[in-house]
Amino acid sequence: MSAPSTDLSGVRQPIAQANGLPNAHYIDQAVFAEEREAVLFDNWAGLGVAADVPEVGDAVPMTFLGMPLFIVRDREDNVRVFQNTCRHRGMILIEEPRRIEGAIRCPYHSWCYATDGRLVSTPHVGGPGQNTHEGIDRALLGLVEIRSHIWMDVIYINVSGTALPFEEAHADLMARWAEFDKPLHHGGPESKFTLDVACNWKLAVENYCESYHLPWIHPGLNSYSRLEDHYHIEAPLSYSGQGTLVYRQLTDEDGRVFPDFDGLSDKWDTAAEYITVFPNVLLGVHRDHAYSIILVPQGTERTLENINIYYPSPDTDKALRARNARQWKDVFVEDVFVVEGMQRGRHAPTFDGGRFSPAMDGPTHLFHDWVAAQMERARATPHAAE
Repeated sequence: MSAPSTDLSGVRQPIAQANGLPNAHYIDQAVFAEEREAVLFDNWAGLGVAADVPEVGDAVPMTFLGMPLFIVRDREDNVRVFQNTCRHRGMILIEEPRRIEGAIRCPYHSWCYATDGRLVSTPHVGGPGQNTHEGIDRALLGLVEIRSHIWMDVIYINVSGTALPFEEAHADLMARWAEFDKPLHHGGPESKFTLDVACNWKLAVENYCESYHLPWIHPGLNSYSRLEDHYHIEAPLSYSGQGTLVYRQLTDEDGRVFPDFDGLSDKWDTAAEYITVFPNVLLGVHRDHAYSIILVPQGTERTLENINIYYPSPDTDKALRARNARQWKDVFVEDVFVVEGMQRGRHAPTFDGGRFSPAMDGPTHLFHDWVAAQMERARATPHAAE
């Protein structure tokens, strides 16, 4: 049964006339399932970070919109994403993060896979003591690999396999932040945390895109990086966000700061930028650190925000890293009551998706327009009507 169609004509209007996405896009399970395919599976969605598997053989299971997956760093030091199911009877292969010392062994019938996905062993498949059978072609039964790409340490996946290559789809953004295309060093356990938020994942994107809310939601941040110090970043059908002309480095009691990334232009002496890579990756860059927030939808009204913070050097001060993480966590937590409040508001039957300030909401409107465009594209394909 196909998902009920929502009217997106008002969403795709110029900002001064546009409405936001209809309520169903935040609370209806059928529309959530439709977005799963058209918005998240058909595009380059964030799954995890390469820092999750730092050493050869490291493997981490993940569930993305119901799909059992795992990330592994193979013997050639490549990070890969596979479906976490044995090709024999569909058994889950990896239950907990671990180091693969030999092969990935299915706990059910002991079929074994190399870290590059090849099926290498099928014990007793032809009968007791017979480890081969003419009906089982190992070359055709390797693990199902999910198309992936790493940028800014984020592992992006394209489940459908139909998206343009990542370098083409995001060429403009990669050029914009080319100065940060260098090794990013994860800050360690104190630089990784998760927020469990009672809202649809899109509301977290919408809030992150814009600076309009700063004076009321982030008064501490707004005290030095004011609303008027911010500018919009708008790339239709690709990404959007905000930047600030006033970035203040974190210092400790002795005046120490993090080292800068090498080779940055003068712009970054005082500037910082915060961008959503559509659909679900929130990024921030500064002269001395960067971060990613990967939004993992848990259903229509719950989202995990997985935050990771990076530095130019692997040996930055641990106490200062911990202070930086606490500072950012405080900022991100300030947003929680807003996105959860908007989520509850989406249950008001007569709410029409809301309006946008033409002067202040451009980045958020672009995100709504992009989501609507993905839905319209999918609905126009023959299979969408079946």
